[in-house]
Amino acid sequence: MSETQIHRIFINATPERVWAAITTPEFSRLYGYTGDVSYDLRPGGAYHHAASDEMRSLGMPEVVVTGEVLESDPPRRLVQTRAPVWIEDEEPGTVTGDIEATADGATRLTLTHDLTGRPTTAEQVAGNPDPMGAGGGGWPWVLSGIKTVLETGQPMEGGVWERQADAV
Repeated sequence: MSETQIHRIFINATPERVWAAITTPEFSRLYGYTGDVSYDLRPGGAYHHAASDEMRSLGMPEVVVTGEVLESDPPRRLVQTRAPVWIEDEEPGTVTGDIEATADGATRLTLTHDLTGRPTTAEQVAGNPDPMGAGGGGWPWVLSGIKTVLETGQPMEGGVWERQADAV
């Protein structure tokens, strides 16, 4: 598996809306693993992603991902460290989000995740579904959720926590 993963998606929304989808809890609770994000967007500022009610009901802690903002240039670029709290034997990786308007009015979101020396995290964020239905679909699933919310105003159907709750 590559030590750097690059995921790119085109979204029919402005760069400002894509930035808001990434950095505000109003959007973060509508896609991916849901739950509220909190950013101090100054270099050195803290980042954390709180567990949703569904995640907590499955035994996850209150905060599931932590990190530090390294660079913030709204609405064009966000660089941060990212550390899932359940992976204790790996240092945080670096995630870079580049947001660019395209000539046709869409926005290109490129997410680059440096996973050097982080094989467990690399496997989990690659988008390879767990055959048992646990966990999610990594960055491809999260980015697809952002696209769906911004383009339709509705969360993507069949979220991982919905599937797990149905199985319990």
